[in-house]
Amino acid sequence: MILQFLLSALFLITGISADESPDITVIVRGSDLLAEVDDSFVCATLDWWPPEKCNYNQCPWGQASVLNLNLTHPFLAKAIQAFDPLRIRIGGSLQDKVVYGVPSLESPCLPFSKSTGLFGFSQGCLSLARWDELNLLFEKGGAIITFGLNALNGRDSLDNGMWVGNWNSTNSREFIEYTISKGYQVDSWEFGNELSGRGVGARVSAEQYAQDVIELKALLKELYRDSHTKPILVAPGGFFDQQWYAQLLQDSGLGVVDALTHHVYNLGGGDDSHIESKILNPWYLSQTATDKFRNLQLTIERHGPWSRAWVGEAGGAYNSGNRQVSNKFLYSFWYLDQLGMASKYNTKVYCRQTLIGGNYGLLDTNTFVPNPDYYSALLWHRLMGKGVLSIDMSGSSYLRAYALCAKRKSGITLLLINLSTSIKFSVTVRNDLNVLLAEGGGIQWDNVFIRTLKRTVSWIGRKASDESVHREEYHLTGADGNCLSQTVLLNGNPLELVDGEIPQLVPVYAPANSPVKVDPLSIAFVVFPNFEAQACSS
Repeated sequence: MILQFLLSALFLITGISADESPDITVIVRGSDLLAEVDDSFVCATLDWWPPEKCNYNQCPWGQASVLNLNLTHPFLAKAIQAFDPLRIRIGGSLQDKVVYGVPSLESPCLPFSKSTGLFGFSQGCLSLARWDELNLLFEKGGAIITFGLNALNGRDSLDNGMWVGNWNSTNSREFIEYTISKGYQVDSWEFGNELSGRGVGARVSAEQYAQDVIELKALLKELYRDSHTKPILVAPGGFFDQQWYAQLLQDSGLGVVDALTHHVYNLGGGDDSHIESKILNPWYLSQTATDKFRNLQLTIERHGPWSRAWVGEAGGAYNSGNRQVSNKFLYSFWYLDQLGMASKYNTKVYCRQTLIGGNYGLLDTNTFVPNPDYYSALLWHRLMGKGVLSIDMSGSSYLRAYALCAKRKSGITLLLINLSTSIKFSVTVRNDLNVLLAEGGGIQWDNVFIRTLKRTVSWIGRKASDESVHREEYHLTGADGNCLSQTVLLNGNPLELVDGEIPQLVPVYAPANSPVKVDPLSIAFVVFPNFEAQACSS
């Protein structure tokens, strides 16, 4: 660990690495799936924070709350429609202070206001009229909805941040009943936000949480008994704590928690001066794979194999993100690497904080114009299928690579992320079906049973011997070569709204068996339509 720390510190200071090589070989194993994601893997959140939410002498939320967002803005519906469909998770820190304006609510249905209570705000209320308006937007945009319920209702708080007592489900029950009566399609109901482990502001024991999700599961079965759609239950929407999560699964039992959600803010606070260097540090990025994704995967396998892993909220930098970085092209290096890593560890859904709001929105909070990460998310959603493939790679740690089955077509899509500020990589892509094993090769194997290779016959197999076969390439760079630009270029052309419409994402074509050129500080999606990946055709 000391050596790793020193190497990381050296990178942060100098940006130097000893394993650089401009020529890279990527071997994609198309015979078996490493993991599988959902069709709605790419997800974005809508949060509750009001305009008064401030950090670091700035208040970046504006009118982006679930309660005050301009739902009729033409860019908003079009941004959602472009995904066809986009999963939207409604939740956030204040969700456990939200009540629902059902007829039996005894208090006035008012928005949040500054207070001395939890998170510095009073109780807020979602009126049924506002819920109607939200659902009009969701139906127009074709969105898939995950709604986070208030899990603190009815409990009492202790001085140490622990909340005790049983959950009072009455208000949530009436809200869900209204939702069903109106025919609103909620794909999943999430229970609570950041109450797991040590919590954030508030916490609930795993034993109590298990009792409550059992009650919620029974409530959903009762209320949806005559419905054609059966929503799933997801929980706990918090930061991963292995012991707490394992106990939740064990105590709640078989088939109760359908998806286990956790949050990722691995870049530190929004005022962290090292965020830029962290994003470009391959060792730092990889920590999340072991600390979060792998350990959660193992926890599910051991204690609740009926459940599945979701990232319910991920904004990179907490406290609304970083105003110099989170809405710039550089953030796509972190974001797309997160999507790639999460997919390898069988994460089914990854919800980006936020669709709009704070400094990390996919859409600009004030103008609703897409930020660079919006286009990164859209490219992933349109090009990456469900099947995740294992890869082996030689060369440099500064080139990150992820492979998935292509979306709605044969072949595969390869994501290449060049973290280097100076090296242009030449990437040769090969198929493991034609790889013979022997000594040497310098390949970093994912599979522990295979360490070396001897030679390759063809990069994609028999189908690619014809020089006329082409691949699609989507290269992303910052405008004017600036990775901190808020404008992203696709194959050299700026991605900007055209008469208020989301622009076409047009590839360039190259011979399928030629090396892929990846410029410094650039990202490339490469679709190989004739790649022989047996696992993708099954």
